[in-house]
Amino acid sequence: MKRADGYMLCGEYIITWVFGHLFSLSDVDYYSPNPDGTTRWTTKTLPCFPEVFRFELKKDPVTKKVDQGVEKQFETIKALIARSDVDMIINAGDADREGEIIVRTCVSEAKVTGKEFKRLWLPDQTPETIRQALIDMKDETEYENLASEGYARTYIDWLYGVNLTRYATLKCGKLLRVGRVIVPIVKAIYDRDMAIKNFVPDIYYAVSSKEATNGEEVELTSKEQFKKDEFLKAQALCDKYNQSKAIVTAKKKKKDTLKPGKLYSLTKLQNVLGKKHKMSMEKSLKIVQDLYERGYVTYPRTNSEYLATAEKGKIKTILDAVAKIGYSVKFKDGKNIFDDSKIESHSALTPTYKIPKKTDLSEEEFIVYSTIMRRFVAVFCSEDCVVEKTEITIDVGGFEEFTLKGNVIVEPGWTKYDDYSKKDKVLPLLEKGDEVNINFKPSEKETQPPKHYTIETLNNYLKNPFREDKKRMDEENDEEEYKAIFEGLELGTEATRTGIIDNAKKSGYIELKKDVYKILPDGIYLIEALERMAISMDKYKTAEVGKALKKVFRGEFSINDSIKIAEKEIAEVFVKKEQTPENDTDDGFYGDEAGVCPLCGGEVRRTSFGYGCSNYREKNCKFAVSNVICKRVISIANVKKLLETGKTNKIQGFISPKSGKTFDAYLKLEGGRAVFEFG
Repeated sequence: MKRADGYMLCGEYIITWVFGHLFSLSDVDYYSPNPDGTTRWTTKTLPCFPEVFRFELKKDPVTKKVDQGVEKQFETIKALIARSDVDMIINAGDADREGEIIVRTCVSEAKVTGKEFKRLWLPDQTPETIRQALIDMKDETEYENLASEGYARTYIDWLYGVNLTRYATLKCGKLLRVGRVIVPIVKAIYDRDMAIKNFVPDIYYAVSSKEATNGEEVELTSKEQFKKDEFLKAQALCDKYNQSKAIVTAKKKKKDTLKPGKLYSLTKLQNVLGKKHKMSMEKSLKIVQDLYERGYVTYPRTNSEYLATAEKGKIKTILDAVAKIGYSVKFKDGKNIFDDSKIESHSALTPTYKIPKKTDLSEEEFIVYSTIMRRFVAVFCSEDCVVEKTEITIDVGGFEEFTLKGNVIVEPGWTKYDDYSKKDKVLPLLEKGDEVNINFKPSEKETQPPKHYTIETLNNYLKNPFREDKKRMDEENDEEEYKAIFEGLELGTEATRTGIIDNAKKSGYIELKKDVYKILPDGIYLIEALERMAISMDKYKTAEVGKALKKVFRGEFSINDSIKIAEKEIAEVFVKKEQTPENDTDDGFYGDEAGVCPLCGGEVRRTSFGYGCSNYREKNCKFAVSNVICKRVISIANVKKLLETGKTNKIQGFISPKSGKTFDAYLKLEGGRAVFEFG
């Protein structure tokens, strides 16, 4: 490999690169320039729906000038493509939609035609895979749908981000990052934290018995539960049960094979690393990407936990390498491992035949790599994990049956290598026909608030935000999960989700401590400001766009079809809705003049939090009216009337913070304050 300035030479190949994205979409100012020639944000240029999207070299965010390094590298790429001795261009970008369009955009912007264009698709970066992939290269047109989805996603995210970020910021006078995926993520954490904050515990009664039989405690808990005012009912049930006999009516004992967990998708790997090692998603993705680039693991940004049937030979080669370092493994087949129907672009994460020494890896790299390796070994372990399952059924007077279940590992099998969280549960020595001692009592319990999102639970929510049941996502029957993924119902993708959550943290909307997410004041402001502006960015609308993007990938939609869905939804934000003075909720834009201050004669203007006197600094004037009172947006028209006449129109739809009931009222000035007037 011979290095030159911005590229390398290797035999008949010239190898060059991009670092991240060399290009980004042009800003609003290109499509709708301000009449005064400035680049300041204004509603006059919104909404902006370009007929044709234009890419330009990335600019420095501070100087707004093209980065010199970016410009130099693109000129190098352009010159290499144009060389007369170059007859073929190979797209060797990451094997996903983003890698696809990064390289395509560079080639397109170089404006060189007449060259063959091929795609190098690398599921891993071992020498053997690279050599074979060079032989098996397909024409770039084979990846047209993947590229179309990538471009559609890029255009749509620009439309949402640019239009709604500018609009919301101009309304509030504070930078609000509004995006198609970031908002639903922040809102999920906001909703959960508000549910915890507003949670009022309630009392209920459980009915249970803990008595010793043959020297061993037998615990029985009824399915029946009673409200806090139903103690007497709970006691009556206890009395009825205690007057009866509890008899063991059945006992089943059998040996069974315990299956290991499935191979990892990126999300499932991040869940484990977050829960067990408190490793953030950004850190785990960075490490696993580096392991991929060094040839130690397969492509990481996968949403599948299955392998392709065509990979069986490759897996046998990896198993041979794994066996040489002391693991007891053998090749296994079956739909729980190989299933083409559950693979969209990439198979599950596995190690490759290229196995590093522990000394080749940092401590964190070893944690990530060994987590992937141990799951792979567990799936292909040559020894089964055998458990003895016991099930005892106890009937109490014919009123209720209680089932006790126990598991004891007899042969450890794969649990020697991979985590198995459940402990052995040994049941009391009871046989069919035995009488069990009982003494049922009502016990007072308290309902518990929902728990904060963790890396695992947030990831599971984003993977399918429409799950109604609370079952774990790694159950054997995962048809529903993969159907949701392939339909586009997830929020974000394996490739983008980590970066979007990181942006939400950097924007000060959420925080991650250990592996727990919490909303921050700026995140609360963002969500409540969007609600005030009636900008709905919920999971339902995000999923509609996600479904459209998947249709582009399947060739059922054009790029333009999906863009039109987004444009229609964005346009609704800018439609001026007809409102009566009683139901008006238009609170204007930041800086709008509302009238004269009744305390000092200064100007009252729209602020980030309502309407306030412009003399609050010079004269320390404290006059202010919130733009949300009792969960009701106060329109700028009503504030103008309040300042002009001392009283607003009658405003409908206030909500009492104590009773939760709605009421209508006027606002009137009293001693320099806005107070309610009824009637």
